Amino acid sequence: MLESKKNPNKAMLLSIIPGLGQFYNQQKVKGLAFLILFILEIIEIVSFGIPALIGLVTLGSTPMQDHSLFMLIEGAMQVIITVIIIGFHIANMRDAKKVAEKINDGIKVPYTLNETIQAIYEFGFPYLLIIPAYLAMTFAIVFPVLVTLLIAFTNYDFKHIPPNALLDWVGFKNFTNMAQLSTFRDAFTSVLSWTLIWTLCASSLQIVIGIATAVIANQSFIKFKRIFGVIFLLPWAVPAFITILSFSNFFNDSIGAMNIQVIPFLNHILPIDIGLVPWKTDPTWTKVALIMIQGWLGFPYIYVLVSGILQSIPADLYEAATVDGATAWQKFWQITLPMILAVAAPTLITQYTFNFNNFSIIYLFNNGGPGSVGGGAGSTDILISWIFKLTTQTSPQFSMAAAVTLIISLIVITTSLIVFKKLNAFNMEDE
Repeated sequence: MLESKKNPNKAMLLSIIPGLGQFYNQQKVKGLAFLILFILEIIEIVSFGIPALIGLVTLGSTPMQDHSLFMLIEGAMQVIITVIIIGFHIANMRDAKKVAEKINDGIKVPYTLNETIQAIYEFGFPYLLIIPAYLAMTFAIVFPVLVTLLIAFTNYDFKHIPPNALLDWVGFKNFTNMAQLSTFRDAFTSVLSWTLIWTLCASSLQIVIGIATAVIANQSFIKFKRIFGVIFLLPWAVPAFITILSFSNFFNDSIGAMNIQVIPFLNHILPIDIGLVPWKTDPTWTKVALIMIQGWLGFPYIYVLVSGILQSIPADLYEAATVDGATAWQKFWQITLPMILAVAAPTLITQYTFNFNNFSIIYLFNNGGPGSVGGGAGSTDILISWIFKLTTQTSPQFSMAAAVTLIISLIVITTSLIVFKKLNAFNMEDE
């Protein structure tokens, strides 16, 4: 087949209508496929896309007839579809230009159906595998995030529940309310501060206990290591919600084993009288109990992780350190801990992000109580449990909950990225 010189820029401009650039490059099979996709794209835009985008802007005009929430969801979906369409057009134009350049350079390009299939098999097979996964991830992850983002800028609350009432765009009002309205400002400040304290204390406690138990159990002089391993894994073996509910009864002020049995026993062996502790009626003691429980629940995972890492540390390092006169404490700080962090740092960071959104322990232990700090939040609610209450209480505040969700996401993502970068967690290969 004689291949005449092609104008790459002309091929690219023709591909504004997908397929024409490929026809210009004499790739009829690829051009036909892209043209069919373009026709389907036009049908989608006319039949669904334009009405969905108009609905996203207006959110309806007639109550009981227009469902603002559905219109917002359909509009969000169309926004994603539009981005995909734009990406398809850009890729199509780049493809036409590159193929024209290859033709001019004398590089063979596929023309027939068999050649196209062969080229896809040789060069495009990985893309055929990852594109469906990316599309599924887009609609399973990006789509809900986008809907939440949009709801945060509406007045979706108990006074505006579709289809009885229409939603309206209110801009940054929900965010400014958290700063200006005393009820939400005080609640947000209290909940956020406790969330940060909870995340740091609970996560650090479980990491310290997990590393300590793993290091101690890995010492050569420790006997019955298998038995200790089984004991340390018990909190992990029992479903977490059962453990939390059991601890909720254990810390009961009046009939709980902590006040009835454990504290009286401690009073006998200690020179001080501890007295009964209001574990579930005093916010401070409830927070202490929650942190201790999470330390118990979370350390087995760290124990297993660190135990595996310790097995891979060469014994020669410790022998050399012993010859140099290093103490056990120096060996831990100079050899053991750096080796643990080099491997487990990303996983340890995820413990903080997990506890930042650890809803189950807060809800099951004492339902965010005792007491209230305003705005529908309890004294031990963290941000995620406060969001749950904002959306399930008798006067739901869906848009406010969405705004808080965005703030949570920004905090978690920003903190994680900074820490990952500081710890070089993104370096997946040697430089």
